[in-house]
Amino acid sequence: MSLIESRLEDMGLRLPEPPVPVAAYLPSVVFSNNLVYVSGQDCRKDGQLLYKGKLGSDLTVEQGKECARQSMCNCLAALKYSIGDLDRVKRIVKVLGFVASAPGFGEQPYVLNGASELLIDIFGDMGKHARAALGINELPFGTPVEIEMIVELKEGGEHVHTA
Repeated sequence: MSLIESRLEDMGLRLPEPPVPVAAYLPSVVFSNNLVYVSGQDCRKDGQLLYKGKLGSDLTVEQGKECARQSMCNCLAALKYSIGDLDRVKRIVKVLGFVASAPGFGEQPYVLNGASELLIDIFGDMGKHARAALGINELPFGTPVEIEMIVELKEGGEHVHTA
């Protein structure tokens, strides 16, 4: 078992099966053998959204953080599917999070902390990243949070899956 997967297990986390795209895109793309762009992932667990709705009217910040954490688990599952072993991660470069927000809700950064804190817990300093937390009107299928990310890989090794 890899170091990162051991850390996940110690945290009581098990990555889900890699998400299946719902439209015409790939879950992730490896670029120049050292950057991986992971497509936006929602907060599904066992095929169901953790919550539906908007932050600030339907959901609390804590529920949003839970959604962000699950969305990041789904990003990591897509990443692992592409590269085979999460120990190949050199660093998390950027996280881009979208938060379905009611008018006047401005706490998107706190919602996205659910994902960012998870990455730091898993990867340590390699998990610290640039980030944007955007509030938007709607997200597909009523999900409250969608996250995508860019990851740098260590030298050597090849990607495992491209589709």
